[in-house]
Amino acid sequence: MRTPRGAWPNQSRAGKAAGAEQGALRVLGLDPGSIRTGWGVIERHGQTARGIAAGVIRVPEKAPLSERLHQIHAGVRDVLSEYKPNAVAVEDIFFARYPQAALMLGHARGVALLAVAEVGLGVSAYPPTVVKRAVVGSGRAEKSQVALLVGALLGLKELPTVDATDALAVAITHLNVMRLGA
Repeated sequence: MRTPRGAWPNQSRAGKAAGAEQGALRVLGLDPGSIRTGWGVIERHGQTARGIAAGVIRVPEKAPLSERLHQIHAGVRDVLSEYKPNAVAVEDIFFARYPQAALMLGHARGVALLAVAEVGLGVSAYPPTVVKRAVVGSGRAEKSQVALLVGALLGLKELPTVDATDALAVAITHLNVMRLGA
């Protein structure tokens, strides 16, 4: 079952349905997967970024591929509808050693991008090494290092799951690129 809703404990979700506040940039980061698709929404006001919400769209591993893809698409669509981002960023596919895994990931990424296109937003894509470098300073950083720095950058008391933390890192990367005007 998909579970697109998510937030950090004790964190206000006020204003989420209205979308980004005046003058703010709200970014949805996506970390697509064929079983778990992480998502994270952050918002920047001036030089300050804050986490809005994060979660994971989980689909049954044993379900037929077509059903899993349908649930991923619906889950991303629900997140887009609920949090109304101004921009979307996604992690690029990086598999080269296992072609079947890359193909499955490509399917999941494709339905996520379709959901974004349906609401009229463009997508910026970043390779995993660029995301790690933007958040940690090293393209070879471990997932645990990325998670800790995402938490520190967003002032989170509790970290979401790894998939959601990865999605937040993608969103942070996009905000950094936008800030630098690249």
